[in-house]
Amino acid sequence: MKNIPAIASIIIVLLLLLVLNPFATIQAGHRGVLTTFGKPSDEVYSEGIHFIWPIAQRLHKVSVAIQKGEGDGDAASKDLQTVHTKIAINYHVRPDAVVSVFRDLGNEPGERIIIPSVQEAVKAVTARFTAEELISRRSQVRDEIIVALKERMARHGLVVDEFSIVNFNFSRTFNEAIEAKTTADQLKMKAERDLQRIEVEAKQKVSRARAEAEALALQRQQVTPELLRLRETENQAKAIEKWDGRLPTTTGGAIPFLNINSNGNNK
Repeated sequence: MKNIPAIASIIIVLLLLLVLNPFATIQAGHRGVLTTFGKPSDEVYSEGIHFIWPIAQRLHKVSVAIQKGEGDGDAASKDLQTVHTKIAINYHVRPDAVVSVFRDLGNEPGERIIIPSVQEAVKAVTARFTAEELISRRSQVRDEIIVALKERMARHGLVVDEFSIVNFNFSRTFNEAIEAKTTADQLKMKAERDLQRIEVEAKQKVSRARAEAEALALQRQQVTPELLRLRETENQAKAIEKWDGRLPTTTGGAIPFLNINSNGNNK
């Protein structure tokens, strides 16, 4: 019975610890900002378990992991075309800037800084390019937006990890004009290719005709009386090779090849 007060005291202490919870935990990918009666300290608390004074103090978590944001908005190009831009951005809070992000941005960097900074950067850069240049020089447009974003976000302890332009959308009239221009360019390229093909084929025909004419002229130069007699002799020799030795039956005149008349006398 004497141990009952001690046991009760221990139980009370445990209940108080459970209710008051004087320990706070910071998970991976976060940092902590300690407030005492609402006033933030300048110290950044790292991951792990930390002791706090119940009721008086509270440890607030600020994410320093990479976060993703998406947004879209309208802007005007250099040639006064309306451009609807959709973007995607990855960013994170610098660990050393956690206190300022918590104190100055209310731990809401996406709403307070990211969205307005992206809109301002997109509008500023889009105004430097024509609508056609926004399409043809897309990578340059993206790089300039990133530079403008980094300048704005760095002042608030935010870092741009990735930025991409998901899409550019223009007015229906401009889209139809771009499509018509693309079709015209394709037809022009096809016509140029057809013309080149026709020119090549014509040159090939001329080359073949010239070669044939030169071959015929060369053959005419090589045909001489001696060549004709040689060809005649070769033909007679081939005929003799094919003869089977029998003389054809005739009623008069010379016997072929031997020049013998019907009376048996040689000339």
